[in-house]
Formats: sequence, structure tokens, C-alpha cells
Amino acid sequence: MSVRKDHYMLWHAWLPLAVFLVLATLLTTTDIDLYIADALFYDPVTASWVGKNTWWVGQVLHTGGRNLMRALGIFALFAWLASYVPALAARWPALVVHRRPLGYFVACMALVPLLVGGLKQVTNIDCPWDLERYGGTRPFVHIFEDRPNELPRAACFPGAHSSSGFALLCLYFLGWRVGRAAALAGLAVGLSVGVIFSLAQQSRGAHLLSHDLWSGFIAWAMCFTLYRYAWRSDLSSRPIVSPADPSRDS
Repeated sequence: MSVRKDHYMLWHAWLPLAVFLVLATLLTTTDIDLYIADALFYDPVTASWVGKNTWWVGQVLHTGGRNLMRALGIFALFAWLASYVPALAARWPALVVHRRPLGYFVACMALVPLLVGGLKQVTNIDCPWDLERYGGTRPFVHIFEDRPNELPRAACFPGAHSSSGFALLCLYFLGWRVGRAAALAGLAVGLSVGVIFSLAQQSRGAHLLSHDLWSGFIAWAMCFTLYRYAWRSDLSSRPIVSPADPSRDS
């Protein structure tokens, strides 16, 4: 493997994986998840979550955010499909030029939430609002602990809503095909939307920090993998340089 590909794998695979494993281990083996929820999102005086019944969190960030992500994906899907229609492609040549990036964007926006949503159905992890600590009826069980058989099924891990925002991390990889500034802008968008969606759900009692950490890493891994597949024939062009490397392929 070339030095540039080594650099690429270091910054886009091994370092993100290492950071994720450290943080995931920390949250899995301690009660930091709960301490953060206690300090930031749960009011013991009113026994309620600070964002539980607020219009801004419930209607704007949750429902509105979900609809916006779906609209972006659907719009990109129609643009991608239109690139295969001769009349439309002749009228808007840019559709053909950007066919592969559009297809990649659609795949990320669809597959990231689908994967996370599917995992939710099998992980059997409770939402914070169901825990005894927060007025619910179920004990807190760490992600990899044995769950008592008498407890009902749960479907709250990883965080699906935040995954739709973190799916925008695909903009980072698309940005590297333009330049470093575009890549970092894409990274900022993906992280910002994902974190905002995460905080909104945590403030409602729907998720803990660890739930959204896993969603973010899954989204990054999926965007990374799909990028390598979509541009496997010219992977050596972009994104090969690291964020710390001022050089860039032309």
C-alpha cells in the first residue's frame, strides 16, 4: 500500500476507530452516561426531561429534522434518477456529471438510518425515560451486560434520529473531491446536525450519550465504506491526504 493510502487509512479508518473504542469503552464501563443525563437533561425537582414536551425540540428538531433529512434524500434520489433520463440529462448536463456523487449521497442517507434502525430492533436496550432512575420501571442495564429475562423488549439503541444527521458526514468525503475547505465544511455540517439531533433526543429522555456515539461512528464507517466502493477505481485521487496535510491532489 502506498504512503498516501496509508495516510488515508490512518486518518479515516484507524484513528476514528481508536477514538470510538476509547470513548465507547469509557461509557460502557462507567455511569458517565447517567451523570451527563442527570446534569444536563433531567430535572429531579419536576421529575421531567427538559426537552420532553417542548415545541422547539419535539416539533422542530425531531419531527422537522426528520422530515428535512428525508426531503434531502428524496430530492437527491430524483436528481440521480433524472440523470438516466435522456431528455432531462440533455437539459441539465450537470446531472450526468454529478451522477456518482448523487448516488453516493442517496446511499448514505438511506443506508445509515436503515442500519441503525435495524440494530435498534435487536440490541434490546432501554430508553432513559423508561429507567427507574428517571421515573420509569426498568433498571439500568449497560450495553453489554446480561439483561434480565423478565424485562420487556426495548428498542432504543443506537440513536436512529441522530444517525440521519450523522449520515451527512458523507459530505466530508464528497468535499475532498473538491478541496480541503469543502471537505472540512462537509465535516462540520455532518457533525453539527448529528450532534444537534443527539442533544435534542437526549433532552427528551429518548437516548443517552453512548447511544448517539455509536450512531455517529456507524454513520462514519458507512460513509467511509461506501466512498471506498463508489470510487474504488480512482481511490488514489481523493480523499488520500489527511486533514493535517496541507498538500492535495490536483
